[in-house]
Amino acid sequence: MNVSVGQDWVRWHGDYEAPRSSLARRLAVVRCHLWRALGEAPRDPAGGRRLISLCAGDGRDVLPVLAAHPAGTDVRGLLLELDPELSGRARRTAGSMGLRSVDVRTVDAGAADTYRDVGRAHIVLACGVFGNLSDADMRRTVAALPALMVPGGIVIWTRGRGLGAGDRSDDVRDGFAAYGFLELAFVRPEDARFRVGMSRLRKANGARLEPGARLFQFL
Repeated sequence: MNVSVGQDWVRWHGDYEAPRSSLARRLAVVRCHLWRALGEAPRDPAGGRRLISLCAGDGRDVLPVLAAHPAGTDVRGLLLELDPELSGRARRTAGSMGLRSVDVRTVDAGAADTYRDVGRAHIVLACGVFGNLSDADMRRTVAALPALMVPGGIVIWTRGRGLGAGDRSDDVRDGFAAYGFLELAFVRPEDARFRVGMSRLRKANGARLEPGARLFQFL
C-alpha cells in the first residue's frame, strides 16, 4: 500500500482473515487471474517472466500463487510496498516459501524513480490501488503502465464500485482501453462492491516514465 492519511493498512489487511469478507473474496479472484496470467503471459527469450506488484501489501495475492504454479519458479518478482511492517511480512513469506527470485522493496510505488532499475514486466498487479486515487492519478497511472510492460504483457487490477450512482470501475476499464489494452476478464459480483479486471497490452506505445515524476499519491 501507499501512504494514505488516517488509514491503518496493517489493520486493514486483517479483513482478509474473514473467509466471507469482500477482501477475502476479491483475493480469491485475483489469485485465479494470476494463475491464468502465468499460463498466458509472454516470456523473455530465456523462458522466464518478470512480475511487478504495485502497493503489494504483504504479498498474499502473489506469493502463494508463485509457490504453487508450475511456472512460478521461473518468475522474477518485484513487490513494492511502502509500509515496512507489510513489506517485512512479504519478505519473510517469500523466504519461507523458497521464492528466491522475489525481491520485496520498501519503497513508494507512486514515484517514477522507483522503477529506474526495473526491467519491463510480463505481468503487473495493481490491486488495492485505483480506489485510493483521484481520477487524474488513476488515468496517469494507467497511461504509465505500458512503460513498465513488454508488449503482450498482462495487468491485473482491482477497483471498488464506489459510492453513489454509476460504477467507478468502468472509468478504469475505459482508461485501459484508451491506452492500448485488451480486456481479458472482468469480474463484477452482483452481491459485492469489488471489481477485478485483467487486460493485455496490445503493443508498445512509446510510453516512458519521466525522472522525478509522480504517478500517484493515495488520498
